Amino acid sequence: MNVIELDRVTVDIGGRSVLADACLAIKRGEFIGVLGPNGAGKTTLMRTILGLLTPSAGRLRVFGRAPQRGDPQIGYVPQVRTLLPDLRVRGFDFIASSVRGERWGVPSLTLADRTMIEKTLATVGAHDLAARPLADMSGGERQRLLLAQALIGEPQLLLLDEPLISLDYRYQETVIDLVRRFARERNITVLFSAHELNQLIGALDRVLYLGNGHVALGTVAEVVTAPVLSQLYGADIEVVRADGHIFVLSRGRDVERSPHMHDDGHGGHDHGDHDHGGHDHHHHRHGHA
Repeated sequence: MNVIELDRVTVDIGGRSVLADACLAIKRGEFIGVLGPNGAGKTTLMRTILGLLTPSAGRLRVFGRAPQRGDPQIGYVPQVRTLLPDLRVRGFDFIASSVRGERWGVPSLTLADRTMIEKTLATVGAHDLAARPLADMSGGERQRLLLAQALIGEPQLLLLDEPLISLDYRYQETVIDLVRRFARERNITVLFSAHELNQLIGALDRVLYLGNGHVALGTVAEVVTAPVLSQLYGADIEVVRADGHIFVLSRGRDVERSPHMHDDGHGGHDHGDHDHGGHDHHHHRHGHA
């Protein structure tokens, strides 16, 4: 069964087609690396799958139906994390509030709930964060907590939007391995967006590149080629393989590392995707405001 299907989907933001006539199908259990320059539509794609954005044309199906806000089958880590809840909240209570959807600070948890939370925190190496308030955590520690929240329950689809931001290199490798292992054990579909391909090569089944409103989905060998990416980006792209790494270059510059190879005139995040960072994560994971 296809978990995600886009049939000629167009998504417009601010008068610009971030996705234009996009077609793709992603099967159950696939680990998909989502790549592309800043502004190419990685965040927009995930928010559309979540039902936060509505296509202006085409048909999108998630689990065989139209996207549903608050779908408990989807775990989500957003890219923008400026709006977290009360920073005095302890790590354990932050997770607990997403399990049952109660107001902050008054969760009614069963023993099974508490065991599940503790196990999930341990899974992402965040057990030591349970008793600490969010205010006392680094960006990387909060990131681990958000990842734990996305894994709570039994999600069938994980949407991880640049989850390696704020993590040092050693822990980036740990997170990739953890997500891959977790997904394979449970046959979960993963969309994992990243700044560069090389971090994900050992984990992904297929790669999804976005650029200029268009998409290219396939194996690394099929997609990461000069002809495919040149057409996608509308620029002369060179793909260089060296020492087990792949470099995507335009005029000698690394496209994945360059702030200038995006198509919306803005650096940083996808245009129009700065709102509702951490709050969206809580809301869409379990359907509670």
